[in-house]
Amino acid sequence: MCGIFGLIPNRESVPPSQILRRTIDTLFNLSESRGREASGIAFLLPQSIRVAKHAVAASDLISQPEYNQAFEAALGTNGNYLQAVIGHSRLVTNGAQHINENNQPVIKSGLVGIHNGIITNVDELWEQFPELPRQYGIDTEILLALIRKFLNGGQSLIQAVRQAYKLIEGVASIALFFDDFNVCLLASNNGSLYVGLDKTHQVVVFGSERYILQQLAKRKFFSDIFGDLQIHQIRAGNGCLLHLDHFQIDTFALQGEDSLDVSSLLEKNRSVRLIQDISPDNGRPASLRSIPGEGPYILSPSFVDEFPKNRDRVAKLRRCTCCILPETMPFIEFDAQGVCNYCRSYKKLELKGLDALMELIEPYRKGTGEPECLVTFSGGRDSSYGVHFVKNVLKLHPVTYTYDWGMVTDLARRNQMRLCGKLGIEHILVSADIAWKRANIRRNVTAWLRKPHLGTVPLFMAGDKQYFYYANKVSQQTGCKVIVLCENLLETTRFKSGYCGIPPRHGTAHTYTLSVMDKARMALFYGWQYLQNPAFINASLVDTLSAFACYYVIPHPYVNLYEYIQWDEEEIASTLIREYNWETATDTKNTWRIGDGTASFYNYIYYTIGGLTENDTFRSNQIREGALTRPEALRLAARDNEPRYESIQWYCDIIGIDFDDTIRTINATPKLYERIS
Repeated sequence: MCGIFGLIPNRESVPPSQILRRTIDTLFNLSESRGREASGIAFLLPQSIRVAKHAVAASDLISQPEYNQAFEAALGTNGNYLQAVIGHSRLVTNGAQHINENNQPVIKSGLVGIHNGIITNVDELWEQFPELPRQYGIDTEILLALIRKFLNGGQSLIQAVRQAYKLIEGVASIALFFDDFNVCLLASNNGSLYVGLDKTHQVVVFGSERYILQQLAKRKFFSDIFGDLQIHQIRAGNGCLLHLDHFQIDTFALQGEDSLDVSSLLEKNRSVRLIQDISPDNGRPASLRSIPGEGPYILSPSFVDEFPKNRDRVAKLRRCTCCILPETMPFIEFDAQGVCNYCRSYKKLELKGLDALMELIEPYRKGTGEPECLVTFSGGRDSSYGVHFVKNVLKLHPVTYTYDWGMVTDLARRNQMRLCGKLGIEHILVSADIAWKRANIRRNVTAWLRKPHLGTVPLFMAGDKQYFYYANKVSQQTGCKVIVLCENLLETTRFKSGYCGIPPRHGTAHTYTLSVMDKARMALFYGWQYLQNPAFINASLVDTLSAFACYYVIPHPYVNLYEYIQWDEEEIASTLIREYNWETATDTKNTWRIGDGTASFYNYIYYTIGGLTENDTFRSNQIREGALTRPEALRLAARDNEPRYESIQWYCDIIGIDFDDTIRTINATPKLYERIS
């Protein structure tokens, strides 16, 4: 999930200090694309390990005094010389970044480590080993604690690392320093780690993506000194030891004892290194309410009482006698039998079949272990099953990709790591400037609350549409000529564009399929709304325009898995839970949209004001496909339309708006069903 990197110079031909500094700074800046919420660096010196970290982006940390102080100590002053450096650009998952001890590098039991991924069974491991003291909120701590435990128990370094990896679930790509071994250890159980060796053997560099090292190699200052860079992936289930005394690299497998046991090559230092954390003391225990998404959640009784009143009124709406769409659905019309125009115009999906998919992908098989396709991976059920299917049924070697714009839930991230860790799949995450994205959401939600209109609700989700732009970009960076999209075609809503005054075009396959005329209508609608509500004219406008282009203008050259195979809700959910211990939400029995932090909020708005949600359109499509009966669809929609107050409060906390005031405003907004006699 995060970006990790490092550099090891050759003691026999140490590059100039200014080149080392520029190389490390460049790696730091390039890794920032994978996380901007915190950053840190560790310098390995003959007698010490100096650590500097801060809850700021990497590009900001580079200008901090402690960062420069660490460099001055590392680059040949006071008898020191730089043996190695490791760095981390963090996307926060476990452990709030406000407490600096949770940021990386993590210091534990004489180890200094950086970690990309999530250990999903971290709490179970602490319970399994109660003798190990838990100090921090970050999952990396348990991995370091286990390695030291096994070392103290008499195991070799490689054996200790292997034993720790056997116990963890999820993803761990790591780089470690030790106070008693003169090595840098790298390992990965999903392949999200690459090592580069320059042509002149002056330096070894590593990073979370091949593309990061390729970009470094293109920098003129780097190529002029080092020449070409030979880049190799640390494949899933492997590791390597970088020996700092004699600039040697030894590889090992994380499973089994059949590979080279390099423990005989290791000798402990004569004197133990001192680990110095020179980070600013910016961390203080934060209250639970100051950390978004953490309870307790206390719901006002008035909110509990309000929803049943609305639900009773919605239940009285006229609905299609075939599907379950109510009369508040935009542009709905009923015939004499009570069947709606959406049902009359519906065309059942005609799947192309598995054979056609196999034929399509066959030319892209490489058989070398190199990436063969890119799978877009939100962490939701459909994309999770898609990753499973591509790997296990299509037998392709995929790379997964996620665009994190600040509303990907921790649950979705954990599920991503469960699959990537078990299947050994490289995961590339592109992280937006999350603080800026969340500020944009806050601006638009605040503007909407001043003048609520169902047609402008999609502005809350505009920030995630760059997902398509980066999918195309990551495809080029990885050399994957096939992008697999896992979009359930039954999820088309139509009401979102309908509330903008755009009539439905029945039979279109994708939500982003609009005619040129309809795109113009949408632009005019939003232009008018901006004039009616100038609060929408704010700092988010450029991001919104970019989102429109990414969603409706740029090419979407994707192979949609569910155009070829049957989408089966029960099969998908049971497979994921059975084979990957896939996690479900605690505040709903539905497995849809639980990885999307915005869905519970906007569906509450749509239901409260409009009397329907995505659940109604989705279940209606299932009826038309013959996958559900109408009574079953009514039951499931009623269940899934219950408010997810806990998720809504998380959303309000994360973007910085008041939950109580927001719900009161939504509840007080005139309802569409109040106008129907």
